[in-house]
Amino acid sequence: MKNIIFVLLFVVLNGASCEKEHEVVRSFCYWKTDLNFENQDDSLIKDLKVQHMYVRFFDVDWNPYAKEPLPVATIRNTSLNESNPEITPSIFITNEVVLQANKKQLDSLAIRIAKRVEQIGVKINEAKADKIANGIVYPKDYYKQENYKRINYDSVKSIELGKLKVDFKEILVDCDWSEKSKDNYFYLLTQIKKGFPTAQISATIRLWQYKYASKAGIPPVDKGLLMCYNLAKPDDFKTKNSIGTSEELAQYITHDQYKLKLDIALPLYSWAVVFRGDKFKGILSDYDQIRNDSIKLKKVSDSKYILQDDILIGQTYLRNGDEIRIEKISEEELDKMISIVKSKIPIDNQTKVTFFSFDKKYINDYGTQNISNYYARF
Repeated sequence: MKNIIFVLLFVVLNGASCEKEHEVVRSFCYWKTDLNFENQDDSLIKDLKVQHMYVRFFDVDWNPYAKEPLPVATIRNTSLNESNPEITPSIFITNEVVLQANKKQLDSLAIRIAKRVEQIGVKINEAKADKIANGIVYPKDYYKQENYKRINYDSVKSIELGKLKVDFKEILVDCDWSEKSKDNYFYLLTQIKKGFPTAQISATIRLWQYKYASKAGIPPVDKGLLMCYNLAKPDDFKTKNSIGTSEELAQYITHDQYKLKLDIALPLYSWAVVFRGDKFKGILSDYDQIRNDSIKLKKVSDSKYILQDDILIGQTYLRNGDEIRIEKISEEELDKMISIVKSKIPIDNQTKVTFFSFDKKYINDYGTQNISNYYARF
């Protein structure tokens, strides 16, 4: 009898210990052109225990006049305030670049990418050194100190900056490559790797590239970031939710044989898609002005509304009769999507689970407790 009790107790305790074998790396994507954190951003990072951020540094597009790939939309301000998550520079490259560029241009592009990442890294370190120097030269309540002696600010900043090195552990390359462009794109990835000899190179993996890996090819990188959103075209009038649904996700994540270690990206945003008749007119990312206006916005289904008046939202002019489809992934749908991912993708304590995107509006909309629970579900 004692032996039976001991065995049962062992099974219970062992089962409890195996219930949660890992804690994933909590991450967010930051895709704005200004990285300028305020105290509220710091609080969200702290409350959510965010350890890592993919930060879009710049895009690369094909310039039809110069007939060469050129960096565009480079991030400007780079101040993280009190926060200190690990940063992974992210570079978005249009498919047109790798379709049009020749090998010589791709060689040159790889060198320019490395140089620009270094320059932005220096700017980030300058912002850090500036904050450190400010705290040293002007300590708290320094003006109340009788024997306060001001030291040279520039000298202190220079010393602190010298202690900081641009040393990114990972570089993310984001490109929706095609079968036609994959050879050029994979060549570019190998050239980019040469510019970051000590860093891991990762690449975004769209769901079609995951499902049809034999056609899309496996990029020559250290690991991938599986993008579990943007599953349909928003400009299609018949689309229910272009951000995605669990049903659509399950149609893509059909196997567990992908030959790269994968991190996971999930949607945490919403937008409003506007149609005039059945013609696509655009996407509103900031639609709070009308979302709760039952007079100007008539609800016709769970996600569709008809505008009852002409209105200007930001720089977008909308007309009476325009149909607005508000798209957001519900909490229930996110739970289902997480279950689908876990059923096929190996998850461990090195796996980054990232949400797109880091924005106070979206985070407050979902709630920090709910988001923490999503991380914990992995």
